[in-house]
Amino acid sequence: MGRRVVITRPRAQADALVTRLAELGVEVHRFPLLEIQPLADTAQLRSTLSHLSDYALVAFVSPNAIDAAFAHIDHWPNHVIAAVVGEGSRQALARHGLTDNGARVVSPIDPHRTDSETLLDVLDIAALRGRRVLIIRAETGRELLADRLRGAGIEVEQIAAYRRGMPVLDTALGEQLHHLVAADACWVITSSEALRNLLEMVRRVSGEPGAELILNAQLLVPHPRIAESAQALGFRRVTQTASGDEALVAAIQSAA
Repeated sequence: MGRRVVITRPRAQADALVTRLAELGVEVHRFPLLEIQPLADTAQLRSTLSHLSDYALVAFVSPNAIDAAFAHIDHWPNHVIAAVVGEGSRQALARHGLTDNGARVVSPIDPHRTDSETLLDVLDIAALRGRRVLIIRAETGRELLADRLRGAGIEVEQIAAYRRGMPVLDTALGEQLHHLVAADACWVITSSEALRNLLEMVRRVSGEPGAELILNAQLLVPHPRIAESAQALGFRRVTQTASGDEALVAAIQSAA
C-alpha cells in the first residue's frame, strides 16, 4: 500500500490491528499515546469485584477497563448484564470468555456512534430503576453515564481499575515521533486524551514547526467526539470511521 500508518492505542490493545495491517502490506508503526498503568493498591477493586452478583449491570468504559478488571474476576454471574460502548470492548470481553452465548452483553447499535449517550439508549432504564449498577473505569473520566443513571433512580457505584498517563518522552521516543511526523503518516487516534497528548508531545520535540506538520496530518478516528476534539485543536484532515478494527482497516485501505 505504500503509506505509513501509526497505531496509537496502548500496547496491549494494538497487537491485533498491527498484525492485520502488516498482513495487508501496510507499513505500520506503533506509537502509544497513552500509557496504561496498574493501580498502586487493588484492594478496593478486588473487594468490589468479588461481589459482582450484587449488581444488575456492570458497565466497562473501555477495553483497558475490561482487561484490568478480569485480572480479578474468576466467574461472571449469569444474571448480571455486561454493558460496553464499542466493538473493541465486545472483543475484549470475548477474549475473557464473555460473549452473547453465555451472558447478556449490551452495546450501542450504531457502529458510527459508540459512547455513553448511545449506550444509555439501549439500556432498559425502567428495569434497572432501584437496582445497583457498577461502572468500571480509569481513575479519571467522564461522569455522564453515572450522572444519567443516578438521575433515573438507579444506584450507581464507580470503581477505578487502572490509571492513564502520557508516555515518558525520552530521547528514543522523541526521535521516533520526530521521524513519524516528518513522514506524513496516517494516524489512528482512539481517544481525545491521546489526541491532546500527541499535540503536546510533538510541541515538546519539534516546537511549533512540528505542531504545524502534525495539525496537517491525516487522522482516522472512530468517534464523533474525537473528531470534534481534533477540529477544536486545529487538526485539518480528520476522517471518522465506524467502531472496531474492521472499520479502521477499511478506512486505512481507502485512505491509502
